[in-house]
Amino acid sequence: MDSIDRLILDRIQQAVPLVTRPFVQIGQALGMDEDKVIARLVDLRENQKIIRQVSAIFDTAALGYASTLVAAGFEDDAQVDAGALIVGRHPGVSHCYRRDDRMQLWYTLAVPPDSRLGLMSTLDRLHKLSGAAVTRPLPTLRLFKIGVRLNMAEGDDLGSGDAPLVEPNRGATSGGGAFTEADRAVAMSQAVTDQQKPMIRVLQQDLPLVTEPFGAWAKEAGCSVEALLREAQGFLARRQMRRFAAVLRHQKAGFSANVMGVWHVPADMIESVGTQMATFAPVSHCYQRPSYPDWPYNLYTMVHARSREEALDVLMNISHATGIDDYRPLWTVGEYKKVRVRYFTPEVAAWEADYGHAKSLAPRS
Repeated sequence: MDSIDRLILDRIQQAVPLVTRPFVQIGQALGMDEDKVIARLVDLRENQKIIRQVSAIFDTAALGYASTLVAAGFEDDAQVDAGALIVGRHPGVSHCYRRDDRMQLWYTLAVPPDSRLGLMSTLDRLHKLSGAAVTRPLPTLRLFKIGVRLNMAEGDDLGSGDAPLVEPNRGATSGGGAFTEADRAVAMSQAVTDQQKPMIRVLQQDLPLVTEPFGAWAKEAGCSVEALLREAQGFLARRQMRRFAAVLRHQKAGFSANVMGVWHVPADMIESVGTQMATFAPVSHCYQRPSYPDWPYNLYTMVHARSREEALDVLMNISHATGIDDYRPLWTVGEYKKVRVRYFTPEVAAWEADYGHAKSLAPRS
């Protein structure tokens, strides 16, 4: 990557304009013409493989989906890979990682509002199918921040905790700011209609890198480009869409160290400490989650860094700033699956028909 690539990647992580010709606007902001922007993006996505996807990033809860983080432990380490393969077959499992912990497998699970099994029964089924000895749901109790943005500038950005949260832009682009509990409350105040679902289905796809990328999507959704963009801007204004932007492959982008910091915070300090932790730029996710008798950790921060040393420095800075010293770094040591949840598609119903009552992975006849 050269400096221009880095500028483009910084820009499109924040927002891709929801307009007929978005790459014209991106080029104007960077002093480039449209064709050069598109050529660079094609290279960054297709050749360098740094861009994972450019699409709408919807809020799962705002669309009526139930979801949870899950930690699963296996008695034999040799079982983990096979268990991850089974878990990853569920269409609602978007992220599945191995971490260096006795609970070796960590994944996110989401099910649609019309799921026949529902979230907990689906999780019970995955527990049995995967062969895990222990499977623990860790749902979000309080959201302090969601906002993955890798700093592609050359300098370090370890975060002092002094920087305020960026206020999301509620205009015609997706904004680059963090998504918070207040945003989710706004997002959940209005339900998604059946008429909007075809537009959600196309907006969650990978954006074509052409001069007018929304044309084919509008045709697929059965509407005009203007109607699709108007609805997309409405999703954004209502915060049902967190942003329309690029997601990068962390390691390809130079962020090879991904660590989940789990923190044991006194109950009366969770709100203030969580709010403070969320101000650290390298923290992409910050949540309160339930604790267990043998697992006292109740605040979770996800940190993406260029090295293990840099990631540990971020956690140490957070500890010094908040006064919380009971924490553990859980390192990502393997990635089994990382995709976006596909909303309002038939895959979950098909999985439930095949495996919803099965005692093994063999589909029902």
